[in-house]
Amino acid sequence: MQKNTNLLLSDETDKTFEKKLVNLTEASKFASAEIGRTVSTSNISYLIQYGRIKKYGSKGNILIDIEELRNYYNSLNMFLYEAKNLTSNSVQNNLLSFSNYTESERTKHVHRIHPYKGKFIPQLVEYFLDSHTDEFKKEVYFKKGDIVLDPFCGSGTTLVQSNELNLHALGIEISPFNTLIGNIKVGTHPLPEIRKYVSCITDKFTDFQKKKNYGLFIENLNRALSRFNNKYFPSPEYKIKVRKGLFNEKEYGRLKEKEFLAEYDRLVKEYNIELINKCNVNSFNGKWFLPPVKEEIDFIFSEIQNIENSDVKKVLALILSRTMRSCRATTHADLATLKEPVVSPYYCKKHGKVCKPLFTIKDWWKTYAEDTLLRLEDFHKLKTDTIQLCLCGDSRNLDIYAEVKKKNAFFYEILKKQKIRGIFSSPPYIGLIDYHEQHAYAYELFGFVKKNEMEIGSLSKGSGKKAKEDYIKDISDVLLNSVKYLQENYDIFLVANDKYDLYPKIVQLAGMKIVNRFNRPVLNRVEKDRSNIYSETIFHIKKAL
Repeated sequence: MQKNTNLLLSDETDKTFEKKLVNLTEASKFASAEIGRTVSTSNISYLIQYGRIKKYGSKGNILIDIEELRNYYNSLNMFLYEAKNLTSNSVQNNLLSFSNYTESERTKHVHRIHPYKGKFIPQLVEYFLDSHTDEFKKEVYFKKGDIVLDPFCGSGTTLVQSNELNLHALGIEISPFNTLIGNIKVGTHPLPEIRKYVSCITDKFTDFQKKKNYGLFIENLNRALSRFNNKYFPSPEYKIKVRKGLFNEKEYGRLKEKEFLAEYDRLVKEYNIELINKCNVNSFNGKWFLPPVKEEIDFIFSEIQNIENSDVKKVLALILSRTMRSCRATTHADLATLKEPVVSPYYCKKHGKVCKPLFTIKDWWKTYAEDTLLRLEDFHKLKTDTIQLCLCGDSRNLDIYAEVKKKNAFFYEILKKQKIRGIFSSPPYIGLIDYHEQHAYAYELFGFVKKNEMEIGSLSKGSGKKAKEDYIKDISDVLLNSVKYLQENYDIFLVANDKYDLYPKIVQLAGMKIVNRFNRPVLNRVEKDRSNIYSETIFHIKKAL
């Protein structure tokens, strides 16, 4: 087995003289013209890294074959064409897929300051809230100065886009952590002061780390792992062979994982590294963070707690939370849905090499701190002089007037005078996500109170008959409570994957009617989920006569 698998990695030499080779910049220009949207040199590097195309030339002069690049984008366009046909061939369907937007456009500025399952893309919100009309959106529903309500606010996408469009917006969220994310996104923050505290905490963190024994362990582990992967999983040659199915990836990966484990065990013993949190193994964070990582998290959090400015403290806590999510002791493939803690190196199908659990948060802390500040700065340049606020409460019965009055008396006066123009929201999809559990690490560290039992349509409640009945009542109750604060001729837009056909009943119970349905395929998925294409309906709802 050893001999055969190694031979597989030494494929025949490519005849580069027969190919039309270009550098990264030229490839970027070619690809952009080929597909009609911007393709950066980083995008091309990604294709090389993940084995989508081959790399030619020397290490300092990367070259790409034009025909291979064209074939890749042709196959990608065929995938998008077939995916759209799974739902509909209509122009409306294709328009609302927003497949022409790059990932950076779909996650612009503050939309990516913290991971969140179940959020919709900002372009979908813009389409219905802005002042344009087209063949399908035949009228303008919201105008400058109107108030938009999102009773399932999530991470605040509707709030952010309302600000960009000169609209006031109000959100309601049952989850206190989600409420924190939304309010930080739309808040005005003392960014120079936050940057100063980031620098100070990072310096203290570096001194703290120097006193620990795992610095040399990490350094030697990284060096050994790099040598091993360069030898047995050369990039991008290995990934290309995997994509071509030239050998048994699972068997080869398991073999090499076991082979490296001997070196790993030696280093763990040499530096006396603890792999299990013996004192708090029953807590979520004790289970899902290796001891050195848990120590570092606690250290940074203690530094944040000493800050007097509450706004600075909240932003830094969010940066720490984002860092924590990337540093849990799990495989890269299971980061979104945890399975079992991982305390040793493993073959990573996602990256096509042996990867390891993280023993320090330092790099991610520095990366996310800088990225968060840049995103807040970018959004600050776009912000309009409007008000956005997310309230923590139950949309089924929250007294909106009373809560807004507590938080912002000026906004309360505007709200009372003109009332809410309409709703744009995406209610939870039944039986799909446990919204509190996706951020369990933050709830435990920050001491937030969980309200799991109050979640509507959560994964833990399933999608059986009783769950569907409860869901219908809960969503209709939200609409009934919301309508008390809406203008008489309101417009409501609800984004839903209504595969059980529940919304006609929901709308009827709320004394409303569906006046239009906009359909869209959801195509912009992460790589591993691209086969999981589904469609959404945007229900346009008005008051029943």
